[in-house]
Amino acid sequence: MSYLGNLKKTFKLKYCVNYIGIAAFLILMIILSSTGMLSRSFINLLPKIAYSIILAVSLNLVVGFLGELSLGHAGFMCVGAYLGCYLSLFLNTYIENTFVCFLVSMLAGGVFAAIFGFIIGLPALRLKGDYLAIVTLAFGEIVRNVFKNLPMFGGAMGLKTDSIKIKSSTLYIVSFILVLAVLFLIQNLIRSKHGRAITAIRDNEIAAKAMGVNVTFYKLFVFVIAAFFAGVAGVIYGHYYTPIIYTTFDYNYSIEILVMVVIGGIGSISGSIIAAALITYINFVLQNNLSGDLAAVRLLVYAVILIVVVIFNNAPALKPIKEKINVKAFSNKIFKKKASTITDDDVAWNRIESKINMDELLSVDVKPTDNTPDKPTKEDK
Repeated sequence: MSYLGNLKKTFKLKYCVNYIGIAAFLILMIILSSTGMLSRSFINLLPKIAYSIILAVSLNLVVGFLGELSLGHAGFMCVGAYLGCYLSLFLNTYIENTFVCFLVSMLAGGVFAAIFGFIIGLPALRLKGDYLAIVTLAFGEIVRNVFKNLPMFGGAMGLKTDSIKIKSSTLYIVSFILVLAVLFLIQNLIRSKHGRAITAIRDNEIAAKAMGVNVTFYKLFVFVIAAFFAGVAGVIYGHYYTPIIYTTFDYNYSIEILVMVVIGGIGSISGSIIAAALITYINFVLQNNLSGDLAAVRLLVYAVILIVVVIFNNAPALKPIKEKINVKAFSNKIFKKKASTITDDDVAWNRIESKINMDELLSVDVKPTDNTPDKPTKEDK
């Protein structure tokens, strides 16, 4: 009873919004597909939406919550796709059940990608900013070119996965269930004490280190976790597309995943989910409607969307519009809740009683008063 009582106290509906949204979308798609109201092309798109969400959310863990810029996410996906699906092909010769092979290879592909994440992250995370981005980008390019030149993985022709390919009508259900599992793990990680340590590193690494946070451990931990989920997404891709071709995992795809994170909002899980779904759908529509020379216009769409989002978030003139469409403020208005700055943290600044205003305490400006000592004079010397 004490556990249930504690669970009831800590339960908040806002923490379950993403689960409810994904579950409702999945149930809706199952109903529409069973009644024949969904086209085959849209059903084929659903697994891609699912693994795009996994990629965006896992990269947001690195970029948004850890505060490090990584451009090698497509490289970890490449590792998971090739090694995981190669293991699935090997298991398929002994196990006839393709679904069992898929689950085993998915776990193995994530582990392989996590190992590569550990190997790359150990030296690379000593760097910061643009230097870390360059190293991770180089890792992605090296990995895909290595798989390109290995005959056991099909070489430049790609790894053929026809024998282990799963129908989209089944794969999208499993993929969205995996999305729910990934969201559960990442959101609970962020709200835990480890998540507080990770965000502390993002806000001020020196202060976090001074407070006893093991910065190296948490940086590597987040990098490995994100690589694991990217490898899982790669295995879903390998059981969806055939053959697995190295050109898919180029730096443009890493940039596309980063665009999903930026457009959805850095540090926003809900935003990453929505942005991943929208960008995947927009990409699908443009590919079907633009051909020939107009195909290059598709790449300009990402740039235009990104520029609009950046201007909208940073332009002071658009601040009144942002306040009007603020979902949080709108919900508070509906439920007649007063805006409050009090957080769930019992040791938040606004909960500590002090006679000194916190803005003055944190300010570095010293205001002269009557008690301020003057400069020493010759008589004092």
